[in-house]
Amino acid sequence: MIPLTHIPLPDRALLRLDGPEAKDFLNGLISNDARHLGPEAPLFAALLSPQGKFLFELLLAEWQGAVWLDTEAATAPELEKKLKMYRLRAKVEIAPQAGWRGYALLNAGPDMAIPAEGFAFTDPRLAGLGQRLWLPEGVPPPGVPGEMAAYEALRLQLGVPDGTRDIERDKGLLLENHFEALNGVDFNKGCYVGQELTARTKYRGLVKKQLFQVQAETALPARGSLVLLDGQEAGELRTSLGNHGLALLRLEAVAKAAAGGQPLTCEGIALTARLPDYAAPKQ
Repeated sequence: MIPLTHIPLPDRALLRLDGPEAKDFLNGLISNDARHLGPEAPLFAALLSPQGKFLFELLLAEWQGAVWLDTEAATAPELEKKLKMYRLRAKVEIAPQAGWRGYALLNAGPDMAIPAEGFAFTDPRLAGLGQRLWLPEGVPPPGVPGEMAAYEALRLQLGVPDGTRDIERDKGLLLENHFEALNGVDFNKGCYVGQELTARTKYRGLVKKQLFQVQAETALPARGSLVLLDGQEAGELRTSLGNHGLALLRLEAVAKAAAGGQPLTCEGIALTARLPDYAAPKQ
């Protein structure tokens, strides 16, 4: 039997939003419908620039009557500042939660016991990513400790992007990076920051690039390395582990490579590329 495993996520941070208008406040800002958030219904979303470009990745949970934002630690202070800028007269308090620790829980069963001091939720992007757990510092997580490399391998195996490691800030588009397939965009909600470009990209079929899973016979080069097709730029490598990784690639180039022409290469290494299973066209 595979044991319950907890993997520390030191690159994540937590913000707490309190107040009767917290969900409505977020709903006017983020790509998903915050009104659907509930104690048993976490959400995945992004906060975009007014021009519709990616800025912040968010996992949202509701616990003890508050809204909790699980986000990248490196950009959390900027996110807090931006939320407070947008707050105006909304009845909501926004505060960072220093002293809390985030974990990925793998192999969790339905009867898993969570320490009363914290909360857990199924990853709203893909259930295969396990659960996310947040506890105050000093409270031991359940299960046995695991390595970050195991979680990274799982993420890449599933083809799920990881915030700014895989999506260029103030440049990346949600639909290039599978936010719709990962339950991170609601096209039926009202207006939010950056909505116009996101909707236009979908309804006019303007997606020219997408995030692909890539594989090679040897270890992949560094993040940011160019992917080429017949000597012409076809995209850029994102995160990788060993010979598996993610790359943002032009759809036209991937189609040409698949049709039997020259292979995609990165630093002279031949690549195979495919869309993640969750984002592949339905048959």
